Amino acid sequence: MKKTLVYFAGLILIALAVWYFVFRNKTGFASDEAGFTIEDTSAIGKIFLADKKGNTILLERKETGWLLNGQHKVLQASLNTLLYTLKSQVAQYPVNENAYNNVITMLAGESIKVEVYDKDGDKMMVFYVVGQAGNNQGSYMMMDGSDMPYVVQIPGFEGYVSSRYTTNIKDWRDRIVFDIAQANLQSVKLSYPNEPLNNFVFKKDNNGYMLEAEPALIAGKQINKRRADVYSRFFEKVYCEGFINGTIRLDSVIKNVPLMCTIEATAANGETQQADVYWMPLNRRSKNMLTPFPGIDNQFDADRFYAVINNRKDTVIIQRLTFDKIFRKAYEFYEADDTSGSREIIEVPKGAGNVIKTGSGK
Repeated sequence: MKKTLVYFAGLILIALAVWYFVFRNKTGFASDEAGFTIEDTSAIGKIFLADKKGNTILLERKETGWLLNGQHKVLQASLNTLLYTLKSQVAQYPVNENAYNNVITMLAGESIKVEVYDKDGDKMMVFYVVGQAGNNQGSYMMMDGSDMPYVVQIPGFEGYVSSRYTTNIKDWRDRIVFDIAQANLQSVKLSYPNEPLNNFVFKKDNNGYMLEAEPALIAGKQINKRRADVYSRFFEKVYCEGFINGTIRLDSVIKNVPLMCTIEATAANGETQQADVYWMPLNRRSKNMLTPFPGIDNQFDADRFYAVINNRKDTVIIQRLTFDKIFRKAYEFYEADDTSGSREIIEVPKGAGNVIKTGSGK
């Protein structure tokens, strides 16, 4: 009888140990040196990243959203990925003895320091992350103050997570070029230096929208109200492809290509967002290198442009697919819609092409 009680008592202790290490402590390791998971990421108020080259990234939660280095909006996709990583990553196993010295050397010379704070500014976690494990399944991490590195991974994820802790500012900056909702759009000025007849100023007035353009071009004509209404929706959440600040010889490239157009969008509060759009020289990525694009000089890329934005502080690449709907010309606002089909398409058109010239659908 006594042996049976001892046996059952042993089973209970084993069960409690399994529950603690498997269910309560997901990693099975001491949380003070291997607790790389933050389950409640909504409690995070600030994340600081620093590499060994002096590059730093500060992500701060504000009432209006997350702020990058105290001045830029944060790219939401990158932030979501980082928060998911902090919530999901777990220590798989400690680095073995054979790899220990090499990993410690990597952590000392190449790692990124990660500091996480709550909304009150109190420190939640500090650790170092670097590289990928030998089988590319996981990254090396070590808690600040610990001397034991671990291989850390997201369960079910194939790859490594160290790249998500990037200190490249381009990976964190929001890529918005224009962001003015229709209700707040006051005016748009579009100028083509080589096609002045196509210039216009698009304005909100008491009757909706009106256009200022070459008088001889619009004399006696009525603005197409549907087109004007559709156009006014095109300045909310307009993104660039990416930042190219710091590219070698970029300034000289911009100086030697023609200015295609200048776009100025002004909100009701008087804030103006501007983009100077330049032609991009033909390159290996250009689709029209092999197949000419109608109306585009063969020396320029037909799908992408350079744009100088944010008070000429940043240079970005923009896509025709995104901006073609904005690149309109004055006369287009005075054309009648094509209603020859069985029904007129009146929805906000998607993608590139003649997005104001609504065609017919069947």
